[in-house]
Amino acid sequence: MHTLVERILNGDRRAVARAISYIEDNHPEKTEILQDLFPHTGGAFLLGITGSPGAGKSSFVDKLIGYLRKQGLTIGIVAVDPTSPFTGGAILGDRIRMQDHFLDEGVFIRSMGTRGSLGGLARATKEAVRVLDAYGKDIVIIETVGVGQSELDIMNIADSTAVVLNPGGGDTVQAFKAGIMEIADLFILNKADLAGTDKLFREVEQMLDLVKHDSPWRPPVVKTITTQSKGIDDAWKAFMDHKAYLQESKEWERRRASHLREEVSEIVEHAVHQLIVKRLRSEEYKDMMDGVSRRDIDPYEVAHQLLQQLVKEK
Repeated sequence: MHTLVERILNGDRRAVARAISYIEDNHPEKTEILQDLFPHTGGAFLLGITGSPGAGKSSFVDKLIGYLRKQGLTIGIVAVDPTSPFTGGAILGDRIRMQDHFLDEGVFIRSMGTRGSLGGLARATKEAVRVLDAYGKDIVIIETVGVGQSELDIMNIADSTAVVLNPGGGDTVQAFKAGIMEIADLFILNKADLAGTDKLFREVEQMLDLVKHDSPWRPPVVKTITTQSKGIDDAWKAFMDHKAYLQESKEWERRRASHLREEVSEIVEHAVHQLIVKRLRSEEYKDMMDGVSRRDIDPYEVAHQLLQQLVKEK
């Protein structure tokens, strides 16, 4: 067993931070660490928090952490921040909002940059969640950037996903575009002290009536006012009700099995992508790539030749 893994299993906080850094940097020992950790995972309840920018996701998470700590639960948070196009680093806004919990040994917060991930979630997010799971956290919260349809990726990580909305968020229909309704296991109407909350509540319920659900679970709609710490207990009850439903209906096992199968595809796709990029940057393909740049040869022909070569090598 890797020494870093032994330290993580023994509750070493610094080892957790180091392992996640290895994951983000694609360290040569990353795979060994993840393989050693895998048998010790599966115990945490994984919560996904998504929604449009400004909906109050981070404020909600901050209050939820405080509520759960009072229940004696330990928490891990992976906050996916936008990546700076100049430095490649995350803005870390979520960590600023959760600064009250930094000194709490029962809470571990890590911000990760999207690094250009098309899904809005860093590829390393799922692996970071696995580290926190093995670390022994009862609850692991994944808070996404909140950029719309790309947040659908969260359904391949979380056990339960909450979509956070607020009355000042604009046209409700826009918030429910292409799959957003389908990924929500519950809705959080934050800033419920603002005008328009009841109207938003009715609109969400009406949209739920229109959307065909394959399961008997109907996502509840919970009102919260994070500035006053109101509704947090109701939100947590909704999460626990959903967890109970998942376990009683056997959807828990099915959903987690589906996530693992999807992860196999992701790992293979990433490895193949890295192989292709490395090959195209090699001297062997330099002339052809220069030809594409000069428009002497089309990119489809180069791609075809590369695929043919890879098939022959197989």
